[in-house]
Amino acid sequence: MTNIIKVISKLFVALTLISCTDEIDAVNPPNTSDKTISGTIPALYIETENHAPIVSKTEYLNATYWLDPMGAEDIPALGSKTQPLAMQIRGRGHSSWKGAKKPYKIKLEKKTAMMGMPKNKHWALLKPTENTVAGLQLGKLMKMAWTPSFRPVEVVLNGDYIGLYFLTETIRIDENRVNIYEQQDRETNPDLIKGGWLVEVDNYHDEDQITIPECSKWNLTLRYHSPEDLSNAQLQWLTDEFKSINAAIYSADKTSTAWEDYIDVESMARFFILQEVMDNPDGFHGSFYLHKDLADNARWVAGPIWDLVCYNREKTDYTFRMKVHYGFTPHWIGEIIQYDSFCKAVERVWREVYPARLSEIYNQIDEIVLPLGSAWANDCARWNEDPTQTAQLRADRIKNALSRNIEWFDNHLPVSPYASVQMPMEDQTGTSVMVYNLQGIFLGKFKNETEAISNLRQGIYIINHKKVIIK
Repeated sequence: MTNIIKVISKLFVALTLISCTDEIDAVNPPNTSDKTISGTIPALYIETENHAPIVSKTEYLNATYWLDPMGAEDIPALGSKTQPLAMQIRGRGHSSWKGAKKPYKIKLEKKTAMMGMPKNKHWALLKPTENTVAGLQLGKLMKMAWTPSFRPVEVVLNGDYIGLYFLTETIRIDENRVNIYEQQDRETNPDLIKGGWLVEVDNYHDEDQITIPECSKWNLTLRYHSPEDLSNAQLQWLTDEFKSINAAIYSADKTSTAWEDYIDVESMARFFILQEVMDNPDGFHGSFYLHKDLADNARWVAGPIWDLVCYNREKTDYTFRMKVHYGFTPHWIGEIIQYDSFCKAVERVWREVYPARLSEIYNQIDEIVLPLGSAWANDCARWNEDPTQTAQLRADRIKNALSRNIEWFDNHLPVSPYASVQMPMEDQTGTSVMVYNLQGIFLGKFKNETEAISNLRQGIYIINHKKVIIK
């Protein structure tokens, strides 16, 4: 009898241990991530406190992280599984947040240099696309004032492999990012209010915004990122400032230079070229950042660039003019492109970057995208996406689109309808129709405009002192 009792006691203890183990595993499931990461690029492991799900885009969760370089010699490890580092994490994005695969905003406990990028606390984990690769690399080739850097990484969240992401620098005022004076919240000193701003023209409603009428058809909505908490004086200054900018841009006199007192023309030209080369429909509609330093004669600088997509179509016109098909509002650019100073700035920048510098983009795309083949395949499997969308296909697709767009833009540099075109003296008194291209080069003369149009290929020309688009 005693032996039977001992056997029953041992069996009860064993069953109890099995039950407890099952309960522990239910709360902390075994980490099976090593079976799904490709191991071909660094892996970022994130554990939220109590494995709480990330459901908010405004409230951070406490978390820890460690970065495994996976053998990459130029990437230092950060923390470890046994000694993770402190961080916070929340959701981010607008339409992207609605998808199955979520983007995230992370805030490290202290400034850290991650994967070769300069120290900062603030980073984003973005869904990877070939458009992001092309756009951000073009920003650097175009020598924008500052362009975010990014690094590919596979992410494991609370033991769950969630795929390939781009660990990306976020847009904020910092010595390693938008390097300008940072205005303080609720500032009232008028000498300090006029600089240190980071704002964004966008297409969604937010608490930290001002809205002014842009024209008779639509409003201009502006979100202020820095400072975040405005005094009445700051709010009034920002509202008055953009009303003045808008009035100057919409001047009926397109020979006026008033708008140049507010906007850095060259930065706007670089921004415009990049949007057209990318064929980005959101270029002057969403994620349109501007910043202004605190300095004598400081002007608003266009950028940094962010959230770039590509139409991937046969380009037949400037992207901002495609609003009828896409349904977006092209803030400002329809007016700015009529100024001769802007068109000349676009041509100057284009001659600077094309062809030599822009031709570098194709190798850069291959160098970044092609090594992601295994990681992208695993990502597609994780999120049930089309497995035929290989890294090679993605690279080729965006390279082909850029090549097509660059060729089109080189043949269609903008010219102001108010620009003066120099005509040969012997032709000024004649009755012939004179035709020039957008660079002001004389192409020939015809009996009348109808004959000229019928003999010219698709493009934009100056005919009889006016711009004519031939489709």
